[in-house]
Amino acid sequence: MTLLGRSDLDVLPLSLGGNVFGWTADRDASFEILDAFTAGGGNFIDTADGYSAWVQGNSGGESETIIGEWLASRNPAGLTIATKVSTHPEFRGLSAKNIRAAAEASLKRLGVDTIDLYYAHFDDAETPLEETVAAFGQLVTDGLVRHTAVSNYSADRIRSWISIAQDAGTALPVAIQPHYNLVHRNDVEESIVPVAEEFGLSLVPYYALASGFLTGKYRSTDASGISPRAGGAAKYATEHGLRIIDELERIAGEHDASITSVSLAWLRAQPTVAAPIASASRVEQVPDLLASATLELTADEVRALNAVSDWVPAKV
Repeated sequence: MTLLGRSDLDVLPLSLGGNVFGWTADRDASFEILDAFTAGGGNFIDTADGYSAWVQGNSGGESETIIGEWLASRNPAGLTIATKVSTHPEFRGLSAKNIRAAAEASLKRLGVDTIDLYYAHFDDAETPLEETVAAFGQLVTDGLVRHTAVSNYSADRIRSWISIAQDAGTALPVAIQPHYNLVHRNDVEESIVPVAEEFGLSLVPYYALASGFLTGKYRSTDASGISPRAGGAAKYATEHGLRIIDELERIAGEHDASITSVSLAWLRAQPTVAAPIASASRVEQVPDLLASATLELTADEVRALNAVSDWVPAKV
């Protein structure tokens, strides 16, 4: 178990992504996945109010609704539920009025009294940051949210958020959710990790498996007819990407583990990373996700993966 930032949120170092609920996993499949995840010791679930509005026939909030129905039917104890605001079709942006309305709608869909971890999903340049920070702080003061966090924010904007919150004496964020994995390292390692280290924030990376590429399933750039998510994964099947898969496969063999588990274990071993987010569309995928939370790579194995996935830092 690990604490998120300076919060009291004690979680398994793996978060189950809810982006597929209501998309590639229907209600029944989602219930099976949630059952398997919690039965295996998982207690950290990530979703957003906009999931999955991009699916034809959906209107947003489907993932939260499914999770809420599952919570009501199972009544589990000790879970940490994270959700986000700014992308629901009815609640776009981060104005104070919108944040409050969106949070209340999320609480209703989830069927909970308090959101454990509430993210600003995407930065909103149209709204003064002071207004957004104050609105998040008010949610904490009023008991609708326990802890706040940011997702997809630049390092400079995170610093500004923290400065504003400190000056106002309001809730400080405890986590950052960036796009981070073995084939997407530059932005996070150059700028976000230093901010997290400075302010004691935890990273909870999304796209931890690069849309499935880092499971080893996709070894061709031709993804036609495979699955709705295959295009996002297959684009990484370059010569460099496949060298990463080969190294993952070698290390997986040393541990009698899957490529999936090793990919997530590498991410978990990176500075400030608390819990990678990974989703499952089928219950059969859950064991490999859970196994990553206890898989300890050697220092040599981490270095080997660092080397094969190396990138050239941006010039300052």
